[in-house]
Amino acid sequence: MRWSQITEVGLVRSENEDSLLVCPDIGLFVVADGMGGHQAGEVASRQALVYLERYLRRELPNTADVGKLVVEAMEQANRHVYEMACNDANLQGMGTTVTACLLSGDTVYVAHVGDSRAYLLRGNTIKQVTDDHSLVGELVKNGSITEDLAQVHPRRNVLTQAVGAMTNVEVDLYKLVLYKGDRLLLCTDGLTNHLVGKEIHAIVSSVDTPDEAVKKLANAALEQGGTDNVSIILIEI
Repeated sequence: MRWSQITEVGLVRSENEDSLLVCPDIGLFVVADGMGGHQAGEVASRQALVYLERYLRRELPNTADVGKLVVEAMEQANRHVYEMACNDANLQGMGTTVTACLLSGDTVYVAHVGDSRAYLLRGNTIKQVTDDHSLVGELVKNGSITEDLAQVHPRRNVLTQAVGAMTNVEVDLYKLVLYKGDRLLLCTDGLTNHLVGKEIHAIVSSVDTPDEAVKKLANAALEQGGTDNVSIILIEI
């Protein structure tokens, strides 16, 4: 397995509210995109990932159901961030997307809340694994608008779910069997606001290493305007 990560503040925002977590020793890879004023978004994304790692490291040796465990970890991280916001007026209203991949043998469990994404690149294809928890994502899902229209929709950044925003959260869980040569890409919407799936696939396929791929993807988002923080993890099986 090879992997690489990158995060960029972009060309418009002054702060980077994204967070990345890479723990190859336990097969955990996570991206998060925080929201909230006065740096609260940065706190939300960082704290969610810190709690997620701590919980999984503690409980993984004791579980036979990895999928159930990663959902529980997300639910507990949600409660942790929510309680932080309730106890500090400066953090009220904060929340974060979280898209987490946990590899176990030839299987990956993807736990997801928000509009960051996981993609599976296999051969000449790219598949968006996760569904966006956003108003625009719902419109795309029910066929009301196309993916191209979603890219420019004025309410494309309005989330329907976020970790830490409410007491409880509904976590999507996806289970995939992986094969040699597969690539998993995790990213915040700073990438997908500018590039669609086929463009992501073309860039990743044009280079030889994950390091080159994430740099080229980030640069492409910046060249298209860099309107948000951009964070990417690419894992090659």
